[in-house]
Amino acid sequence: MSIKIDVRNGNLEQAMRVLKKKCLKEGTFRLAKEKSVYEKPSEKKRRKKKEGIANFKKNQKKLRLQRGY
Repeated sequence: MSIKIDVRNGNLEQAMRVLKKKCLKEGTFRLAKEKSVYEKPSEKKRRKKKEGIANFKKNQKKLRLQRGY
């Protein structure tokens, strides 16, 4: 799990933006936040259920767009 970023023409700000986007996409920040603080089992269950519902709605929206209704 290594991320490689090339700094072109000494443009460090652009490289930092690319790094941030890659970390967000990969879930590195979310994982670090989850590991840094204890989460009660009931809260974990509630969060997982909420994520599942969001994923279901997202998939249903994709299907509706593909089918055209």
